[in-house]
Amino acid sequence: MTATNLNFDPEALGRKYQEERDKRVREDGNDQYQEVTGEFAYFVEDPYISSELQREAVDEEVEVVIIGGGFGGMLAAARLREAGIDDFRIIEKGGDFGGTWYWNRYPGASCDIESYVYFPLLEETGFVPKQKYTNAPETLEYCHVIAQKYRLHEGAMLQTEVTSTDWDENLNRWVVSTNRQDSIKARFVVHSNGPLNRPKLPAITGISNFTGHTFHTSRWDYKYTGGNSHGGLTHLKDKRVAVIGTGATAVQCVPHLGASAQQLYVFQRTPSSIDVRNNKPTDPGWMNTQAPGWHNERRHNFESIMVGGQVKEDLVADGWTEAFRLLFGNLRDKAPSKVRIAMWALTSVVLPDLYKLGLKQYLTKKVTDFMNLDREMELADYQKMEGVRARAEQVVDDEKTAEALKPYYRQFCKRPCFHDEYLPTFNRPNVTLVNTDGKGIEQITSDGIIFDGKEYKVDCIIFATGFEVGTDYARRAGYQINGVAGQSISEKWADGLSTFHGMHTRGFPNAFFFGPAQSGFTATYTYSLDEQSVHLVHILTEAAKKDAKRIEASATAEKAWVKTIIEKARLTADFQEKCTPGYYNNEGSVNTKLQNNFYGGGPIEFFSLMKKWRRKGGLKGLEIS
Repeated sequence: MTATNLNFDPEALGRKYQEERDKRVREDGNDQYQEVTGEFAYFVEDPYISSELQREAVDEEVEVVIIGGGFGGMLAAARLREAGIDDFRIIEKGGDFGGTWYWNRYPGASCDIESYVYFPLLEETGFVPKQKYTNAPETLEYCHVIAQKYRLHEGAMLQTEVTSTDWDENLNRWVVSTNRQDSIKARFVVHSNGPLNRPKLPAITGISNFTGHTFHTSRWDYKYTGGNSHGGLTHLKDKRVAVIGTGATAVQCVPHLGASAQQLYVFQRTPSSIDVRNNKPTDPGWMNTQAPGWHNERRHNFESIMVGGQVKEDLVADGWTEAFRLLFGNLRDKAPSKVRIAMWALTSVVLPDLYKLGLKQYLTKKVTDFMNLDREMELADYQKMEGVRARAEQVVDDEKTAEALKPYYRQFCKRPCFHDEYLPTFNRPNVTLVNTDGKGIEQITSDGIIFDGKEYKVDCIIFATGFEVGTDYARRAGYQINGVAGQSISEKWADGLSTFHGMHTRGFPNAFFFGPAQSGFTATYTYSLDEQSVHLVHILTEAAKKDAKRIEASATAEKAWVKTIIEKARLTADFQEKCTPGYYNNEGSVNTKLQNNFYGGGPIEFFSLMKKWRRKGGLKGLEIS
């Protein structure tokens, strides 16, 4: 691909991208959002429970406490059950299992990853998703299927929030305290809180002055709107509604709001990239024809494509894999087969540090070629996004609105969206896009929202403003973790993450951390959680054979792993700095601590590394006593 055979000017487009980025950069970064505490605590109350659970405080000893009842916690518990480890407690602040899918029940909520790879344990449960891309009700239904199959409600502590976990050196156990005055002494604790679990609000002047109704999309108020996750928001027929935010959540709920509200105002700072979704029902007989092991093969196939790997066949064949085939096709043809373009999609990565992937000689001789490959990828990205912008122009009738809905940034600066009803919603006469052109809202009044000197009077404000990312771990978890000698996890990680395999951190024995930090991060997040669950069970099983009471990362192993993370870290700073602000690039304040990255070789390489580690035996890198 060359600039001469394109139907656009890449240099002009590059300047346009930079202009759009520059107008959105704010000095306050993540501080432009405020924590949902104090007078805003009602934004995180549970609207889905019919009555508050009443029970006596629990004081007991157990082998394992799992904190979090989302897919991570459920998978950990399921794999423990499979291994014959039944002495565990799951503590979950919601009224039932589901995690993200328990809280996010807004109308239109669905998964943008194919259900046949996103749903874990499909072969174990025999569950058949109704569609290629599942919706929130079915996902929550599937969580109940898993909970029933693995008896997860036995001993589960629902509607319960952990307030602290404290290591007791004398007992050699963790003391887990909760808001219900529980005190549970656990030999092992699994922290599976989820990376996107704490809602955030914009720190807009006057936000507390509004006298109408407000709620966050992750706590949808169906008593106010009527309807359910499928839509039918009949209570809004005489209501003027404002939605703040145009990310993935808004893209899914705005069509239902537009179909129901008397008037809908959508306040946009930066448009999302909206590509074709093309959902379709599942062929009832299809899964029955799949050979044993098909599910893991499909997950592996999808993630391999997502990291630029070569596969014989694209088993998923959707918008995600199509984008990566386009972006990496030429590169695979021209670069050595060992080149792995890992995790570019969700981590805003352009190219890996090829030099550190063992191609020193190649790069020494082919620096110019390397730069050409980088340029070809950029042009391919431009071409793809030109198609996304053209779609907005074709679908939206009003020229000004269509232009405002065009995203001017590289495709993976923000999470791509795939939806077929969002753009047409702006053709409705009762729907108005308020494009703030990167500035954001000026003020909230008692009656509505002010932008550019105009007040938009509304009865309800819905915050589709996402979740905290990049803040302190304990703040996002909702509780502090105090390890050996009282050192908190916040103190341990104040100057950067430090773990062994992303799961252990020295000074916090018998604690296991689930999540993408210094680990293998997948687009199919349940895939990485399942792999972590398998890894957890292996360690506990092997430790039990040694009658181990304490498991802790050695100082040497942790130091070496941090070094590995840094060496494998992608050279992404330049790319991220050129992106429009968002949670991918820490609202424009690009993370410069390379150790705060995922495993840079990509998830497939990471999973392979962990399997080799398990096969070698001996739990090398862990101190067992």
